[in-house]
Amino acid sequence: MRTRNLLLIVIFLSASFSIFPQKHGGVYPTELTIEYLVNPKGLDVRQPRFSWKLATANPQVFAQAQTAYRILVSSTKRDLDKNKGNIWDTGWISSDNMQLVDYKGKELESDRSYFWKVAVKDEKGNPSAFSKSASFTTGLFDDAEWTAKWIGTTEIYDPSAGPNKISDPWFRKSFDLKQKPSRATLFVASVGYHEVYVNGQKIDDHVLAPAVTDHTQRARYIAYDIAPELKRGKNVIALWLGTSWAIYAPYATPDKPRTPIVTAQADIFGKNNQKLVRIITDASWKTHPSPNKLIGNWGFGVGGYGGEIWDANKEIDNWNLSTYNDLAWNKATVYTPALKLSAQRVETNAPFDEINPVEIVSRPDGTYRVDMGVNFAGWTRINVNGNPGDTVRFQFSERQQDDMTFGLYNLYVIGPSGKGTFENRFNYSSGRWITIKGLKSAPKIEDIKGWMIRTNFADATTFECSDPLQNWIYNTVNWTFENLSLGGYVVDCPQRERFGYGGDAHATSETGMLNYQLGAFYNKWLEDWRDVQGTEPMVGNMNDPDWARKKEGSGRKLGGGILPQTAPTYHGGGGPAWGGIVVTLPWFMYQYQGDLRVLEENFEMIKGWLAFLDTHVENNLLKRYGGQWDFLGDWLWPGATAQGMNNYSDENLFFNNCYWIYNLKTGAKVAEAIGKATEAQKWKRQAEVSSKALHNKYFHADDHNYSDKTMRSLAAALYGDIMPAALRPLVMKRLEKEILVSRNGHIDVGITGGAMLFKVLREEGRNDLLYSMTSQTTYPSWGLMRENGATTIWEMWEKDLPGHSLLHSSYLYPGAWYIDGVAGIRRRDDSPGFRKFDIRVPDFPEEHISWAKANFNSPAGVIQAHWRKEDGKTTLSVTVPPNCAATVYFPDAPGRKIRENSGYAKERGKKNGYILFEISSGNYIFEN
Repeated sequence: MRTRNLLLIVIFLSASFSIFPQKHGGVYPTELTIEYLVNPKGLDVRQPRFSWKLATANPQVFAQAQTAYRILVSSTKRDLDKNKGNIWDTGWISSDNMQLVDYKGKELESDRSYFWKVAVKDEKGNPSAFSKSASFTTGLFDDAEWTAKWIGTTEIYDPSAGPNKISDPWFRKSFDLKQKPSRATLFVASVGYHEVYVNGQKIDDHVLAPAVTDHTQRARYIAYDIAPELKRGKNVIALWLGTSWAIYAPYATPDKPRTPIVTAQADIFGKNNQKLVRIITDASWKTHPSPNKLIGNWGFGVGGYGGEIWDANKEIDNWNLSTYNDLAWNKATVYTPALKLSAQRVETNAPFDEINPVEIVSRPDGTYRVDMGVNFAGWTRINVNGNPGDTVRFQFSERQQDDMTFGLYNLYVIGPSGKGTFENRFNYSSGRWITIKGLKSAPKIEDIKGWMIRTNFADATTFECSDPLQNWIYNTVNWTFENLSLGGYVVDCPQRERFGYGGDAHATSETGMLNYQLGAFYNKWLEDWRDVQGTEPMVGNMNDPDWARKKEGSGRKLGGGILPQTAPTYHGGGGPAWGGIVVTLPWFMYQYQGDLRVLEENFEMIKGWLAFLDTHVENNLLKRYGGQWDFLGDWLWPGATAQGMNNYSDENLFFNNCYWIYNLKTGAKVAEAIGKATEAQKWKRQAEVSSKALHNKYFHADDHNYSDKTMRSLAAALYGDIMPAALRPLVMKRLEKEILVSRNGHIDVGITGGAMLFKVLREEGRNDLLYSMTSQTTYPSWGLMRENGATTIWEMWEKDLPGHSLLHSSYLYPGAWYIDGVAGIRRRDDSPGFRKFDIRVPDFPEEHISWAKANFNSPAGVIQAHWRKEDGKTTLSVTVPPNCAATVYFPDAPGRKIRENSGYAKERGKKNGYILFEISSGNYIFEN
């Protein structure tokens, strides 16, 4: 299993450059990536982008920078080692750019390996040594290059017959080779999860592959290097498919069966790169049911996601070895789905954080209650014993008082030996407690293990402060985020729905970007949103043939810019802020990563979405549209369940208009950034006119308030910035009163309203108000969750409402504030990608938070900030990575003079209670 990617390793490796003497320049390229990925396989981008960061040979040196770079790309490692770039040699390019450099070499070929490295010149013009070599392989650029067929079995899922009855199938293909291959890449795309075996050896250690994809139109393939496992003589390639998303109702289409299917091909090369044979999936492959089977119907509202059943009596030894006789197996069935094939350009899933039980309780009824100590979504491995033929049941629960929540359970049918091991393969469970039924004797703690499963992106950040509650919120928010990020998108919850809600993404995106390296992850999710555009929102039973895609709200394909509320999953309710993530998320990617291409790739989607909304505008205001679940505003605010849905309320109309105006303004920024002046002007003008109309209709001049005078309405108005500039400070003052006086320091918003509120307060620098809300321990608050023993963030502010998830995306927005507010590492609008940034010591009283520290591995390098306040004295330690610069905002305390250790900091005046200093790369200490 895998351990987590620790930022401390990165920092150590970067610092270690200073230990060993270097004979070249003062900075050196490290952390090489292509399209945000480390040594990616099967890349289908014709002009991929190259990125690196810089390490310093001497941490004591200041103002280090890159003045030029040289990239070499070669078709062989041997040529690259000789500093030959036979595919691309940029020569020395005078540039400080080290992020997302476009490839401009020879045309890349399909199914090839490429090797690259980079050297840089420092601020004095001294060249570095070349970096360590990195690599990438290409996928298949043209559809015509695919000759493999789609294959499956004749077992077809029938929703009218009840829960799933089809087994997860095995497939195998035997063949002979006259020599040991030198190169062989197997490209595998599947509808449903898959695993790959060659001569009995599982290829790659990832799990639950591929990433979740809109299988109404696309399948993503993964490239597997199988050459090391191939041999001269007889070989076998085996594929194991998991039912999973293959039977998901919103993905049902007439052109493909509701059963797991796969297409795979490999060109196998021998000496001198001579092609020996092409292996493809076709009718000659053999298939047989495996002992594994999905429990349930894989979907919300149609029976749930269930679990897995393993029948040890159906095990077949050596089924994936070349020596196995498969004559009794059936031939595979060929299918012809109309699916676009493209590479999976996001990290695969992997197990993290081995979890061991903290307690096992034997109960009077013969069952055993296992407490795993933490709520998590992932896999378990459990040793069992009993009578042959007995079925052992494992039920998962988020709640201590319930044996099972959300119908999640696994089964193990014991084989002739009377013992065995259950372990997940093509599904996952979610919960803290496991109730085990059917064992002959009590399990031991060492018999049970769990792992959280998530997309294998790297950590970016560590954070800690003096306040234990704030540390708990930060760590629990991040743990929750990770548990929601399986499959290349963020789900609302891993146990009930598993949907990729756009509205919830407002509560998670900046938290994600400031704590993890998510460039590939969010680019993949945006591709999902492009895929689902043109389909209306979808609710209801999509297994009902009289409903699915036939009536309003059933996912009809209407074309144009309309969007469902989730991607790539389609299903679920929402409103303008749900579809509107297609405007907000690309802009976040540009701000945080400096990624201009993401704006270009998604511009037509943005344009289509805003055009769709424009068809529902009357008198310059957005009017209500869609079905019962299509115009939600804020969601899951305190008391929301008791108050009922806000879909038809007037305040909801105001809320969604504010969001629409924010979408228009953000869209205009996107358009300006990529030179789309016509659209930028159009959207700017509409935002101005609509802001005025909305303000005039809903503003309460006597109270400097809006609409229903709630916290969410104030937050929405400020988020959309709909008021005249002179009124904004007064509306902010009214929001302050609402938080501190009306709500006694508590929060009073939900998912989207909370995302707006925290965004506004972070940008306004109102750490006092954010601290007030996050420091509470009574309802509603994160502190109340902690007081109630929570180990993940809940769906609702209330704990035990029926159907309520205790692992949810709802309230994760504080995760961004801890980095850019409490630690004070703030991005700048004038420098996307953190080449320039601010360090701002927050204005907390010592009794609230007296110190904080964060290490943030930004797209431009590791930024460190550590501040402390003690007896009126403030100390700040800052690290600015090479090739970067920062503005330090240090408190202007009366009667105290600021000292700085290096002499390289340049004072730049005063602003809002701070003295400003400009600093270049290096390590600094400020104190007063």
